[in-house]
Amino acid sequence: MVEPDKEAPGTNYVKEAFKWQYNLIGLAGAVGFAVVSASALPLILAAGLELIYIAAVPQNWRFRRLVRSWQFADEKKQHEQRMRQLLGELPPAVQERYANVLHTCQQIRDNYHRLSSTSQIFLSQTEDKMRGLRFGYMRLLQAALQQEQYVQTSDVMGIRNEIKQLESALARESPKVQEINRKRIEILTKRVEKFEKIRDNWRVVEAQCSAIEDVLDLIRDQSMTMRDPQELTDRLDTLVQDVEQTETSVKEVEALIDAATPDTGEVLPPARDRIRN
Repeated sequence: MVEPDKEAPGTNYVKEAFKWQYNLIGLAGAVGFAVVSASALPLILAAGLELIYIAAVPQNWRFRRLVRSWQFADEKKQHEQRMRQLLGELPPAVQERYANVLHTCQQIRDNYHRLSSTSQIFLSQTEDKMRGLRFGYMRLLQAALQQEQYVQTSDVMGIRNEIKQLESALARESPKVQEINRKRIEILTKRVEKFEKIRDNWRVVEAQCSAIEDVLDLIRDQSMTMRDPQELTDRLDTLVQDVEQTETSVKEVEALIDAATPDTGEVLPPARDRIRN
């Protein structure tokens, strides 16, 4: 997210200066005055002033900071809309879990506000981090739900049993059938490996969600006395890094869930629904 104090890469400040409402109002006024007076002089003067304006204003650091604040507000609004969309996709029990974390974050802010003015510095430092952490937490809740549903609806025992049956029958089959069944065994084994990876990641994500809840509870408790503000900030930084690492593995697993069976390009039906040899 673009911050007001940081340069926004790729920002066209000339374009932003031209689109600024006060500039557009001035240009519209010049056009209107030219029409009323039936003279091109207002347009010529406006064009000259516009060239000076476009040359000077985009280079002004105050205007650039203003543009970055617009971008920050816009991205924050989009971020909050995305949060509401994600929240609406979660079942009530998971929404309640997120609401508890949201309440804890609000308590942390309230505790900072009640303490000395020095604490306000740390509040401003942690606000954006907590906002990003809440979004990460919601993403992890959503991922955990998706992975849990996959694990609970996958018939991994049926797949394992089919692998055993195919392996035990290999010696009795003709060479051609053996070749086909070995390929089936390879595909089924990859499905089991996929299941195990998703199941393990689900457990990691659930553990990370619980860790977020525990650390935020600890920060809330410590913020009541403000014994070591820097320690709280460092703890929050570490938690944000952990969440980012977990989200990276989540993306890999989401690709696994969405992908077709490796090396085949086809999605196999459940083992129990296929004809056995």
